[in-house]
Amino acid sequence: MQKKSSAHYQREYRNRLREQGFVKKEVWILPENARRLALYEMELRVSAKQLVSRGFMPVKGESRMTDVVTRWTTPSLYDALSKAELFASKRAEIELIEGVAPALHITMYEYGDLPLFVTVSGEQIVVEATLWSLSEVTDPALFNETVLRTHKYFPLSTISLDKIDGDDSYHMFGALSSASSLQDVVFEIEILASNVIQATEAYGDFLLK
Repeated sequence: MQKKSSAHYQREYRNRLREQGFVKKEVWILPENARRLALYEMELRVSAKQLVSRGFMPVKGESRMTDVVTRWTTPSLYDALSKAELFASKRAEIELIEGVAPALHITMYEYGDLPLFVTVSGEQIVVEATLWSLSEVTDPALFNETVLRTHKYFPLSTISLDKIDGDDSYHMFGALSSASSLQDVVFEIEILASNVIQATEAYGDFLLK
């Protein structure tokens, strides 16, 4: 089976937004407002009822999460997420991958079937996605410098270069405490998916066509 590129997920994501009647608008903001903009965007895409069901409560122009829980393990997080609105509504699918280091495989249907992986290790939860391989970048040195200067514009996410099965690939990930609320974990998952799509658009000129 041919590996799907990040551009594929971007196209599928845009097509599904258009099918739902959404339109794209460009905005200019200060870097410190990136997280607030991401929250606003999410709120504008759903009804008030859906927003509350996802655990978002508007407070002075922003949103906050509730329902703090004890420290998660991968199996306990899987059980809880399976019942969360994101997955119960079939907007995404979750699978528990057993093993020495169990992980969660998530398919984000609203984002062109974008695959994400979630792992719980000690005091940290990591949500990550593969962007593209190093071999797909036209000028790695310039690209790396650009990423270092601009990745702060993607709220709650970071870009890294990792070696997987002998190949260097760029990944985007977000990390939070394993004692975070379930709503915080869901929010991290949705924000990361959105950031992956936006990163593909922002850095598209550096990739082989």
